[in-house]
Amino acid sequence: MGEGGDVEAWSAGEASGEEYGSQGWEGTDGDVWMVVAGMSFDVREGFRYERVPFARFADEPDVPGELERMRSADPVTAREARQALGCAMYCEGCRFPVGALAVPFLLRIAADPFTHDRSSGLRMCALVARRNFWDDGSRAGLLRVAYADDDVRYGVDASVQNWVIRAARDAIAADAHIPIALLDDPDPQVREMAAYVLAAASDRAREIATALHARLDVEQDARVRAGLVLAIAQLAREHRHEDAAAFTHALWSDTTRTPEVRVSAALGWLCLADDPVPDTLRTMIEETVTPELHRLLSPTPWLTQVDYMGADGLSHTLWQMLDPDTWPGPAPEPCF
Repeated sequence: MGEGGDVEAWSAGEASGEEYGSQGWEGTDGDVWMVVAGMSFDVREGFRYERVPFARFADEPDVPGELERMRSADPVTAREARQALGCAMYCEGCRFPVGALAVPFLLRIAADPFTHDRSSGLRMCALVARRNFWDDGSRAGLLRVAYADDDVRYGVDASVQNWVIRAARDAIAADAHIPIALLDDPDPQVREMAAYVLAAASDRAREIATALHARLDVEQDARVRAGLVLAIAQLAREHRHEDAAAFTHALWSDTTRTPEVRVSAALGWLCLADDPVPDTLRTMIEETVTPELHRLLSPTPWLTQVDYMGADGLSHTLWQMLDPDTWPGPAPEPCF
């Protein structure tokens, strides 16, 4: 992100005859990606909300106020702020532009050990940086982050979803050092969500992949291990890492690996490879996915995209990938 730019500069040069969010605003101050790109390090690090044009992209709620309330020592105040801000960022499959503006601040709030429920702030960052899972019925859909450039999507507020996602992903990449550090956090939920955030980053992929692999080598929590495998696969898919399919194949076919690693690697391989599903993989799934593993993996953030209640995410995902002709598709996710 650049070091220049403030609310006055962004407010200058009003275009005529176009609504904010329309394609005619691409590359202008009505494109949230341009606004996020111009947010300086001092603004982000100093929580200089007054230098960010939040009001341009959202009338309600008071986004800077909700961000500050998320930092409250009172857990009730912080929870109410998260709920208000969550629905301002993302609701029923639509990512609102103001969410991308909030990402740099949410990352810093999550890094503060005194913040309540830090993993929820990371989840908000990650969701605004991803396309709708249920827009894609393909096997690879689970790990697809962004819409194709020639597939322009609009939100219920007429905002260009491609711009919002691109802005949020760039914001994550610019401050990737924050979630990378959180991979070593004492809280396993924070570690899991840090991996989920990093998998959506638009840049610094090799640096992020190195950090994810390093954490996987030492991670003791089973669900976090599964998430790290999915994060590595998602980052690799988005950035076309040529060795990713071989890496995931080696994991799921290795009988010495733990069940959660083998199954998450199988999901990653199914997204990364175009090959027909081998019988050995189907057999491994049948023998490995127990009710206990189902309960362990379904609440991971990748699988709650499929079933936001966290009960059937794994079985629904396997259904889609192994028997796509009968897959009905999941219901859209509600507000936070």
